[in-house]
Amino acid sequence: MPCLRDWYDEGGATKSEYFWQDLLVARMIFSAKPHRHVDIGSRIDGFVAHVAAFREIEVFDIRPIHASIPGVIFRQEDLMQSFFAMSDYCDSLSCLHALEHFGLGRYGDPLDPDGFSKGLANMSGLLKSGGILYLSVPLGIDRVEFNANRVFDPQRIIDLARGNSLELSALSIIQEGRVMEAPMKDLSKLASQRYALGIFTFRKRFSTL
Repeated sequence: MPCLRDWYDEGGATKSEYFWQDLLVARMIFSAKPHRHVDIGSRIDGFVAHVAAFREIEVFDIRPIHASIPGVIFRQEDLMQSFFAMSDYCDSLSCLHALEHFGLGRYGDPLDPDGFSKGLANMSGLLKSGGILYLSVPLGIDRVEFNANRVFDPQRIIDLARGNSLELSALSIIQEGRVMEAPMKDLSKLASQRYALGIFTFRKRFSTL
C-alpha cells in the first residue's frame, strides 16, 4: 500500500474554513462560559465535538443522531416550523454553516423559500434577553445555488437579525484560509465578491416591556 505524497504535506490541515470557524467559535464559548449553550445544525464531528470536550452542549437538528455522545444532549427539531414554541431557553446559541440550507430540501427538510428567515426568528426566540448568537453563513453575491446552499449579502443577514431583536456585536471573515475582521464601513465589497464565510456575533436586545 504505497503512500507517496505524505512527505510533502504539512503536519495537519489548517486551510479549511470549517477548521477555523469551529475552533474560533468554540474558544468564544469557552471564554464566555454561558449557563446553557444550544447548537443548531453545526458539524457534530467538528464544532460540537470541540465544545463537548469542555462542557455540555445541546444540539437541535432536523436529522436524527443515533449515537450516544458524551457531553451532547440531542433533540430532533425543525427550526423552520411556526409552531416551534420554545422561548427564553438558553443564553448562548450557535448555528455554523447551517442556516443557508434551511428550506432547500437537501437534508430532508420541507421546501420553503422563507425557511432561513423563519429559522432565524425561532433562534432569536430561543435566546434569553442579552443572550449571544454565533452565526456563520456564506457571504457574497446574494443567490440560491439550487439545493446546495444560499449565499447572502451580509447586510441582508444584519437587517434580518435586527428585525428579530438581534444586534450585531462582531463580524469576522474567513477567506482562503485567513481570518479577517470584516470591513464594517463598506459591506458592499463583501456583497460583490463571489464567496467568503462570515461569522456573526449577535446579542439579543433586552425587552423594554
